[in-house]
Amino acid sequence: MTFGILGSGSWGTAIAKILTDNGQVIHWWNRSEQAIQQLMETKHNSPYLSTTNFNTDLLRLTTDPGEVIRKSDCIVVAIPSAYVSSILFPLDKNIFIEKKIISAIKGILPEKNLLFNDFLQIEFDFPLENYFSVLGPCHAEEIAEEKLSYLTFSGIDKIATNAIAAKFKTQYLNTVENEDIYGVQFAAVLKNIYAVGAGIAHGLDYGDNYLSVLIANSANEMAGFLKKAGIKNIEVGQEESSSLSSISRPNNYAASVYLGDLLVTCYSLYSRNRTFGKMIGMGHEVKSAQLEMSMVAEGYPASKSIYQINKGILATMPIAETVYKILWENLPAREGFSKIESILV
Repeated sequence: MTFGILGSGSWGTAIAKILTDNGQVIHWWNRSEQAIQQLMETKHNSPYLSTTNFNTDLLRLTTDPGEVIRKSDCIVVAIPSAYVSSILFPLDKNIFIEKKIISAIKGILPEKNLLFNDFLQIEFDFPLENYFSVLGPCHAEEIAEEKLSYLTFSGIDKIATNAIAAKFKTQYLNTVENEDIYGVQFAAVLKNIYAVGAGIAHGLDYGDNYLSVLIANSANEMAGFLKKAGIKNIEVGQEESSSLSSISRPNNYAASVYLGDLLVTCYSLYSRNRTFGKMIGMGHEVKSAQLEMSMVAEGYPASKSIYQINKGILATMPIAETVYKILWENLPAREGFSKIESILV
């Protein structure tokens, strides 16, 4: 099984570290020849996770995404959602035949409000059984420091999902598997929106007591959206076995990839969405906040996509809607959160 990675930001770099730590040769796409040369000379991917040193003998670097795909069995896509279409759309429509795609994308493709698997099906006739997602909670910075983390691999082909997950398991990374491709992806999109909201609240100088209530209500709002969207893994406390020795326990909404990822993204100082929201709460304009950050905050475009998608789903989402209106309709942050205060329970 040969691996390719599309994306050389912090998350793509973290995935490259995991695979090469396990001795995997990787084909890795980078936009810049200069960045490739620097990586090969210094053995780290500056400015992303610069403390991570690579065994360059395991790296096959290129600026051609098509080359990565052609030379790999499994392609990990770790590109910000806003740029996926422009990078993949020019490729030959048959390039993904007999390939497996592992999505590490944490957003919705904003042009048509599509999850990545739906984009691939429409544009490349890509079958869902060859599509897998890999999601957190898992900050790239903690992977770099080799702090114990968890990744959930989702796919409808259980055998293939298990085989792929096994390639990522290390002393500092545990893997979990489920079949909920749509649920985990929507949860990843929603948690970024709520993390922006938590950041806005922090920037407005709300305290920890308020933040805990805001995040608890956000979790409930997320569960309501997932249920309306037809996702089934949202029952909490439903366990077939209480034994800690069980090899696999059923996923539910309290599992790491759903509630766990929401919590860490809302609270962690590593969270780019929380940081972006904090700047908005402190009075920055959206454009100035984006310019000040060196990384993409997926919650910004996601807030608009979910607002539009929810016109068809009709879930009750006052927190996500308020975040959308602050970011896209110039609702003053203080005014928006004053209204939220009255609906929290």
